[in-house]
Amino acid sequence: MNGLETKRMSTRALLWLVLILMTVLYAYPFAYMLFTSFKTPLETNAIPPTFFPTTWTIENYVSTLTNSAVPVSILNSIQTAVISTLLSLALAIPAAYAVTRWKTRLGRVFILTALVMRMVPAIVVGAPLIGFFHALGLSDTSLALAIAQTTISLPLSIWLMASFFDAVPDELEEAARVDGTSRLGALWRVVLPVARGGVAVTAIFAFLASWNDFIFALLLTSVRAVTTPLEIANYQSQFGLAWGPMTSLAVLYSVPVILLTLVLQRHIVAGLTLGAVKG
Repeated sequence: MNGLETKRMSTRALLWLVLILMTVLYAYPFAYMLFTSFKTPLETNAIPPTFFPTTWTIENYVSTLTNSAVPVSILNSIQTAVISTLLSLALAIPAAYAVTRWKTRLGRVFILTALVMRMVPAIVVGAPLIGFFHALGLSDTSLALAIAQTTISLPLSIWLMASFFDAVPDELEEAARVDGTSRLGALWRVVLPVARGGVAVTAIFAFLASWNDFIFALLLTSVRAVTTPLEIANYQSQFGLAWGPMTSLAVLYSVPVILLTLVLQRHIVAGLTLGAVKG
């Protein structure tokens, strides 16, 4: 074994070590939350805390699932996230397509403005929306919450879709136009199928932005449209936080996103590859 091969093996081993360390650091909080959800109330407040439960129990999950407010909050979260994701895609796709195909100075200003809007704190947008939705009669509704969440996810969705559309060769669309397809038809029949991986990536990010939202849910909901993040935060009393039920609900709330990511994994990888290489 020569020196070059030894150096390559050392570099590869170091890279694997870094990747394993990053995976452990990333997975540790979720693993701790998962194991805490199986602990008894006494053990969740033990000092010093333990990582693995000494006595395993599913009482926390029973308590969570028998709470009548939990199914309603989960249904509200799903409904709101789906509406917000569809709104983000419906607005981001034509906007990104126009920016990447016409390539005007106004389009560049628009895409830069979208980036700046992504940096605006949610509370700055949410506070004026309280009165706005109240005037429209949409207070405490999933639709109002979804629209508010779209204001945060839309700029990122436009940026993502613009990068994916820019990677689609213009020749494919031009060939469809020569065959008599309209520009809208070419977008629907040619560009979107090629960029379906990018659409999946954008949908995932838009869905997560809504699914994990807390600020807008806190500002714009009170009873009817309360989402699960708020319900998780409500597990507190005069004696402190109810860590067992709180972590069990957090684990249950994480399952749909994990399953969605696994189902769309192939499209996500394809989308990331599409956005990384100009076709």
